[in-house]
Amino acid sequence: MSAIMDAAFETYHAMRADFEHYRHSRFVRAHTDLRGELLNATGRAAHIDPHSLFLGPQARVNRYASEELKAWFAEHGRLTVKEFEAQWWNGYSDGFGLQVIAALAETA
Repeated sequence: MSAIMDAAFETYHAMRADFEHYRHSRFVRAHTDLRGELLNATGRAAHIDPHSLFLGPQARVNRYASEELKAWFAEHGRLTVKEFEAQWWNGYSDGFGLQVIAALAETA
């Protein structure tokens, strides 16, 4: 593979690793804040993994998230991979790198 493609894949993998760290941090924060009340009755009955609500489409949140989690997302935000990537890239190219990611994960 070319050096350009290698660098692109390496950059993408770094962004995805940072996104997973961000997503997990947000999950832990919401789980703590809401005392584990992340799913509604439909989500519990369907055995939905609540962690998936921090990645999947908004329709999944609308269907399976508790009212408390929906309110938590309204207050604290819920970045999609695409939104995270844009913010990550701007921070990365501005030289802030992981500082930007850490701030995103801690923002509430």
